[in-house]
This record gives sequence, C-alpha cells and structure tokens, in this order.
Amino acid sequence: MTKADVIEKVYENVTGLSKKEAGQMVESVLITMKDILSEGENIKISGFGNFILRDKKSRPGRNPKTGDGITISARRVLTFRPSQVLKEKINK
Repeated sequence: MTKADVIEKVYENVTGLSKKEAGQMVESVLITMKDILSEGENIKISGFGNFILRDKKSRPGRNPKTGDGITISARRVLTFRPSQVLKEKINK
C-alpha cells in the first residue's frame, strides 16, 4: 500500500472531506511523526503500536563479497512494535 492508497482510504472513510484535504491530512500526520522521531522521541499510538528509536553501537562486521573485516558504524535505528490489539486483528 502506498501513501496515495492511504489518502484514498481516508477520503473514502471520512465524509465531507475532499481528496485534497485528505492528502493534506495524511501528509501532516506523516510530517509530524518524522519531526517527533527526528527529535529523538518515541511515538506511541494506542491500539496500533509503538515507534521506538534505538541507538546501536559500532561493531565489527564482514564484507560478504570480499570477506574483509570492517567496522559497522554506530547509528540510530527505528523499530516498530505492534500493539496487542493490532496483533489480534492481524492474526484473526
């Protein structure tokens, strides 16, 4: 599913909303989420799940093509943990 598909679903499900307004709404939510995550905060959406930022330390690794040892740099990763409600809905 793409962002355009999400916009279409919002447009279909919310009465009195134009397609342009639905697009602006979805875009606004995504921008807000990006801003919050870029500030280092986690996001918890009840009934949906948690977006959690984690810091990973640098670690030794291996280039699979050459077999040479390399150092994988430290970085921040985003993980998603679905809520119990979402897990139950998916596994019906």
